[in-house]
Amino acid sequence: MTDIAAYGTWRSPITAELVTAAQVGLGQPGLDRGLVYWAEARPQEAGRVALVRHGPEGRADATPPGFNVRTRVHEYGGGAWLVRDGVLVAIDFADQRLYRLSPGTSPTPLTPGSDRKLRYADLEPDLGRRRILAVREDHRGDGEPVNSIVALGLDGPGEGRVLVDGHDFFSAPRLSPDGRRLAWLSWDHPDMPWDGTRLWSAEIRDDGGLAQVRLAAGGDRESVVQPEWSPAGELYFVSDRSGWWNLYRASDNGAIPVCPMSAEFAGPAWTFGSRWYAFLGPKTILACFTEDGSWHLGRIEVGEGRLTRLDLPSTSLGGIATAAGRAVLRAGGPDRPAAIIEVDAASGTARELCTAGEVPADARFLARPEPFAFASGGAIAHAFYYPPTSPAFTAPAGERPPLIVKSHGGPTGATSSELRLSNQFWTSRGFALCDVNYGGSTGYGRAYRERLNGRWGEIDVEDCLNAARHLVAAGMADAGRLAITGGSAGGYTTLCALTFHDLFKAGSSHYGVSDLEALAKDTHKFESRYLDRLVGPYPEAAELYRARSPIRHVDRLSCPIIFFQGLEDAVVPPNQAETMVEALRSKGVPVAYMAFEGEQHGFRRSGTIETVLRAELAFYGRIFGFEPADGLADLAIENLLPPVPAPPRGAAG
Repeated sequence: MTDIAAYGTWRSPITAELVTAAQVGLGQPGLDRGLVYWAEARPQEAGRVALVRHGPEGRADATPPGFNVRTRVHEYGGGAWLVRDGVLVAIDFADQRLYRLSPGTSPTPLTPGSDRKLRYADLEPDLGRRRILAVREDHRGDGEPVNSIVALGLDGPGEGRVLVDGHDFFSAPRLSPDGRRLAWLSWDHPDMPWDGTRLWSAEIRDDGGLAQVRLAAGGDRESVVQPEWSPAGELYFVSDRSGWWNLYRASDNGAIPVCPMSAEFAGPAWTFGSRWYAFLGPKTILACFTEDGSWHLGRIEVGEGRLTRLDLPSTSLGGIATAAGRAVLRAGGPDRPAAIIEVDAASGTARELCTAGEVPADARFLARPEPFAFASGGAIAHAFYYPPTSPAFTAPAGERPPLIVKSHGGPTGATSSELRLSNQFWTSRGFALCDVNYGGSTGYGRAYRERLNGRWGEIDVEDCLNAARHLVAAGMADAGRLAITGGSAGGYTTLCALTFHDLFKAGSSHYGVSDLEALAKDTHKFESRYLDRLVGPYPEAAELYRARSPIRHVDRLSCPIIFFQGLEDAVVPPNQAETMVEALRSKGVPVAYMAFEGEQHGFRRSGTIETVLRAELAFYGRIFGFEPADGLADLAIENLLPPVPAPPRGAAG
């Protein structure tokens, strides 16, 4: 028996506390001497990332209490730890130093104290020479930090011997199995790693330096990611030269396709150390690939060009690691939390080693995402629709649900159908949710990714608008109660949609961009020229930046917005939100602002995440004129007197 209650007012067991208490973040796994390792981000410990070790005797932390495994290289980090032949090293977020970790002893620093001006990432073992290879980001000079690839001795501390420099960015130093050759990637402003990169290889001299450097692949219009050496010493990589990120083998006669498909065997390299494929043997590869927004796993027989699909109940896969015939990876699906799994590559069977947490005891509260495609701007765009879902409640006859349209960050990135309790928080209360893979998203080929070039703030917004219109026309959303939300670049999409269009009736910006010109002048090195492609070169295109910046057009904005901002955000500084809030405050538009000490770009602390969820729910309740079953949080909304009246039920628009 279900109760009848208006959408948005349903009681749900998926509380804000459950979203954080039940879930941890699971990162890239690794294998060494029969043990499985993985990084685990813990909201209940202020977002600290611990390294976990799993073996026959169970699981245990491999890092001491308080050690936070994170690097700030590129600000997004990645590749902050490695383990090989019993040697475990990791970077501590507090001081950005690299440490060697041994059970029962204090961490031993391998790099000097530098007040976090020397940062390291993308670690690669070179144990035969008693050193670790890494990308270094040096902030000690004036102007931009200097990036290079360095060698760090295991008997440190030392700042590192520079092996490779001369480009703006480097990643993926990879040592051949015999230790005699090194491969790596480089790129230069204004390219991002999904625009154009170059793959290099070199011989390693007796003194540990490099000789005979040669270009193996890549260029201005080719994105190369994840170079790897096969057990036989052949160099492989992923390239989008065909229009899709596919696997290739380097040879003296050029790149040889391994298994050509209209699918993506990689994603955007926002972080270091991501691995989408790994070798099971000299001629056998285990690979993740995505088609139409869903990830799959396959075993490739090199030379035959044959891929055997392995049937897993997962739609989100990555982070493959293999060793001694074993394979582990990170996996997630629509009805299960993310997990570290071990896969039998012959049979395709899998067993869970750990999960990101629990789900509600009653799975009937979980909305099943429905992928759909829709026409937008002369193209076909993609999204997932999550219907309001509860076994305990149903809405009054004829009522249509409020809809939250969600735009992912990046903007070069993608959403997936992996279970996120933060999404289910909304649907279990009677909201519909639409998660949009707008033009510019990855997973649909280079041409789809490049739809956004020169059109950021237009194509992404248009796709979000048309996704909402599509659902309203289909009777799956109430046109009078449409909201849009997003974080980072998704926050920019949100603010553009609310400023330059009048479809949405409310919005929430999570550390979003409001002033493109300010962002071009004040952001970190990795993204400092990102907008050259998305908008245009600055300052030559300054007028275009102003035209696309919501802060320059608050006169066109009359929609209530709530802003959430970390005060230590170096990617989108707090003044982006604060300037917008002040403008809306002065204009008399309903606005709320919540800022959080100790938070950076993306919220990591459980208290912050819980506060944000409750506040956003309260905000929508006040704006749309209903009271959530959780009650209204003590939220201050300026310029909202009296409250906005509720729209007529069942309004279709």
